[in-house]
Amino acid sequence: MLTRMHLARIAAWAMASTCLSITTSHAAGGLPNPAQASPDVEMSTISGDAANPRRHYRLRDPEALDPERAAEIYTIVRGALRAGYALSGSQVARDYQGWRRYNSAPYISATHGNHYLNNYANERALAYGEFEGAGRLPVGSVIAKDSFSVTKSGGILLGALFIMEKMPQGFNYVSGDWKYTLVRPDGTLFGETNGAGAKRVEYCITCHLARERYDHLYFVPKDTRR
Repeated sequence: MLTRMHLARIAAWAMASTCLSITTSHAAGGLPNPAQASPDVEMSTISGDAANPRRHYRLRDPEALDPERAAEIYTIVRGALRAGYALSGSQVARDYQGWRRYNSAPYISATHGNHYLNNYANERALAYGEFEGAGRLPVGSVIAKDSFSVTKSGGILLGALFIMEKMPQGFNYVSGDWKYTLVRPDGTLFGETNGAGAKRVEYCITCHLARERYDHLYFVPKDTRR
């Protein structure tokens, strides 16, 4: 159960937390290091080759947070998330928290390993705010989703940054010309479409292909839209 005492401790150790739903080891897709993770961290096993995962690792039985508590935790850890991602050298990682956020409170996403997510988009992706009516977003549109999880004992796991960038026509037909990039909270790159670790993010393309009619986009839950 997450208590005020846990919240008071989060700010002190958030920057040092490196537990991930996807990886903390140097092996592609490796499970969290038991020495770093909370004792109640239980991850589901990966489906397929760890170097070519079919989905995100999932935290088993995460703590359920109401919107107010989720927002409170995010206020505390958002700086640590940005600082970690920025170590990647990515301009998106440095800038995304200055963009418009499209959810009123972090929401849990089973397809992102039972992490709580926040959806940001740059000015080129302004139509993203129309949600299912957005149509095809223009080249240069960027969607960024940061993430964190909460265990039953109140442990906070800093999650990955998920980035979608609309590239020029011909970049990747199957992805709808979206480039998927996944950055770990310590700033290391997990994978990037048509780049380093491309196979590790192919499952992103596969998942978003189900949303081809919406330009491969998923949107925030209706009860959190702003």
